[in-house]
Amino acid sequence: MNFIVKQLNADAQETSGAAEATATTKAPVQAPVEDTGAHDDFDWSIDKRNVATYSKEEKEKYDTVYEGTFKAVSDGELVKGLVVAMTKTDVVINIGFKSDGLVSLNEFRDLVNLKTGDEVEVMVVEKEDRDGHLNLSRKQARITRAWERIVEVHKTGEVITGTVTSKTKGGLIVDVFGMETFLPGSQIDVKPVTDYDQFVGKTMEFKVVKINEAIKNAVVSHKALIESDIEAQRAEIMSKLERGQVLEGTIKNITDFGAFMDLGGLDGLLYITDISWGRISHPSEVLKLDQKLKVVVLDFDDEKKRISLGLKQLTPHPWDILPESVHEGAVVKGKVVNIEDYGAFLEIMPGVEGLVHVSEITWANTPINAKEFFKLGDEYEAKVVTLDKDNRKMSLSIKQMSEDPWTTIETKFPEGSRHNGLVKNITPYGVFVELAPGIGGMIHISDLSWLKRFNHPSEYTKVGEHIDVVILGIDKENRKLQLGHKQLEEDPWNALQDTFAVGSVHEGTIIRRDDKGGIVQLPYGLEGFAPNRHLQKEDGKGMVADEAGQFMVIEFDRNEKRIVVSHTRLWEQSKVEEKEAARKEAKAVSDTTKKAVKNIQQKVEKTTLGDLGALAEIKEKLKQEEKQSGDTPAAQ
Repeated sequence: MNFIVKQLNADAQETSGAAEATATTKAPVQAPVEDTGAHDDFDWSIDKRNVATYSKEEKEKYDTVYEGTFKAVSDGELVKGLVVAMTKTDVVINIGFKSDGLVSLNEFRDLVNLKTGDEVEVMVVEKEDRDGHLNLSRKQARITRAWERIVEVHKTGEVITGTVTSKTKGGLIVDVFGMETFLPGSQIDVKPVTDYDQFVGKTMEFKVVKINEAIKNAVVSHKALIESDIEAQRAEIMSKLERGQVLEGTIKNITDFGAFMDLGGLDGLLYITDISWGRISHPSEVLKLDQKLKVVVLDFDDEKKRISLGLKQLTPHPWDILPESVHEGAVVKGKVVNIEDYGAFLEIMPGVEGLVHVSEITWANTPINAKEFFKLGDEYEAKVVTLDKDNRKMSLSIKQMSEDPWTTIETKFPEGSRHNGLVKNITPYGVFVELAPGIGGMIHISDLSWLKRFNHPSEYTKVGEHIDVVILGIDKENRKLQLGHKQLEEDPWNALQDTFAVGSVHEGTIIRRDDKGGIVQLPYGLEGFAPNRHLQKEDGKGMVADEAGQFMVIEFDRNEKRIVVSHTRLWEQSKVEEKEAARKEAKAVSDTTKKAVKNIQQKVEKTTLGDLGALAEIKEKLKQEEKQSGDTPAAQ
């Protein structure tokens, strides 16, 4: 392609020279020019387009020379290229192929002084893409070379230098030879590191400890470099360690799970559970950085080089020195240190805890959620119910701090009495109400309202609200009260039976829709149900939620507190009435027509009969006249 461009440029220059020569010959001539016959040397094989023709042998010769000027390259091959031009966004590189390639300038950000004429290494991504262009990449070439170098140093164990570029989950990203590698948090230092941000931007030494050829991924370690330096020192200290040995150390780091101590060249871990006999939320509540203290060696692992330390083991266990004042029946005071579904643990002294089971919170038989009742840090007085020093267990009771109120339940809360209580809990089937400490009961969801049906009691009331109730029943044995709320008022369904009689029409609004139908809000707070087929409008569409309209009562069941309504029945009945009216009207018209025809027929019949009578009279009269006229001549 370059050859063709150069040939076209040469032809253009020759054409330009010829044009200039022509212009020169058109200028005024001072003296005649003798014809030297130079035109006899003109190559007449060149056509009007200034294109020469070649023989087959010459063409094959030139094609061979042309093809020999280019390199043979393959996709994925690394080649050297020459920077022949640069734009604001791309670098033009000549690799000796048929065409030059473009590489984004962003791939040369590390070469600040890149200029035309520089030689760079690139990878042939595609010799010819779908547009016919040569596709090159310096980035992929660098990554390939970097991976080859990383594989090599992994085999040799050579120490390399890299730059930490960013933080990621579980570690850091390190740039090595222009390729990203992973530095796990555990491989940063021999001691735990929690603040990864402090290493971002730093250049450090590493060893390649793991590679994955399939995905070209490498793991590096900085910890491996410093471990070898201190291994001998650690081995000496470990050889002198014994379980139960008391050492003095300095706290060098505090984490959520414990504290790391410097034991004089060797680190040990003091777990949070071995700091104090009592519960602590964080080691910083007891320990401070650079604090010196004595600890006991609990365990150590020569292979893993781990040492477990203890601080609380230097003092007696609190259960072994439990005061005599703590016994069954005694009243103790404790702080909530742990909450479970089945109860809460009270710490009555550091290392001594007792369990308050959910059944020992209140005298009421209503379900208690320990995680909602207790809060960490709250203090309570409780009675010791059981005490087992050998197994270090204690059960406590809060409800036994007061008299059992159920012994006098019939006196204070007789059946039929009305009270105001606090909503303590809500379940899908009812509301638990506390009337007094230890006294409570449940309002079933069906006893909340005479008129409304609730999918969940939370639609009517919330935890923490007060509600009026009436005692419906007492189960002293099981410590249960049956409560009602709707029973505070008379059943309105008796009075609504006439108002919402079958066939009556009322205004309503659809408040909910489901697959079966819709709930319709009717007057007086009453809710009705309309099946899907009864929600069809005259235009064929169905009514939707929040749409208002008229509804006809098609079923009213006082016992089941159920009312069924229909919007469709209205316009269907209207059409039936229209047809009936049209039929009656047509019948009336038909009857009127028949009556009129009958009258006419009667008139016609009367007229005809009258005419016949008159004719008969005339005929009879004529006969008499003829008879008289006939008798007269005979008499003569």
